[in-house]
Amino acid sequence: HMEQLSPMHPARRRLAYDEILSHQLALAITREKQKAHQHAPLHAPKTYKDKILHALPFTLTQGQQDVLAEIEKDLQKSFLMCRLLQGDVGSGKTILAFLSAAYVIACGKQAAIMAPTEILARQHYAGLLPLAEKTGLRIALLTAREKGKARQELLDNLAAGAIDLLIGTHALIQDPVQFKDLALAIIDEQHRFGVGQRLALAQKGA
Repeated sequence: HMEQLSPMHPARRRLAYDEILSHQLALAITREKQKAHQHAPLHAPKTYKDKILHALPFTLTQGQQDVLAEIEKDLQKSFLMCRLLQGDVGSGKTILAFLSAAYVIACGKQAAIMAPTEILARQHYAGLLPLAEKTGLRIALLTAREKGKARQELLDNLAAGAIDLLIGTHALIQDPVQFKDLALAIIDEQHRFGVGQRLALAQKGA
């Protein structure tokens, strides 16, 4: 009967409930494991963002300041941060990602931004490069297009800690990519990556 295909049919509702419950249980278990994974809290000097804020052609909104403060608070804890940042196009997610990266970089660590397509990765790199150059942050771009000697030089610099922020595609989670000390993994449009891919980026760091 057609009514059995309805999303409101008891059998369909039960399947939907089971799916949501199993998903939430898996998330809860993952969060508990993350809390058990202790590490040294990160404490950047309060001046870490002064150069960046001064170089911006705009001031942060109150909402952006509040989110940044929450991220800073999370990074100061002794267990892993797991945070989802949502916002419309143009709401400032990329600048908050950059400021978050600057926080861990000020602590002597590295950060990564992984995007689902080469176009998006290049947009992030092009958008952040002028800001990085003004503020002394060393950023690089890694996609499938970077090859040969230039690619090897980039990988060597990354492993040596001469790159602060690496922006790229799935190329970031390939075996040859080794960070000196990755402390923050940022995933753009995370729904376009599998759980395994997201974990693979996180596992590039301690």
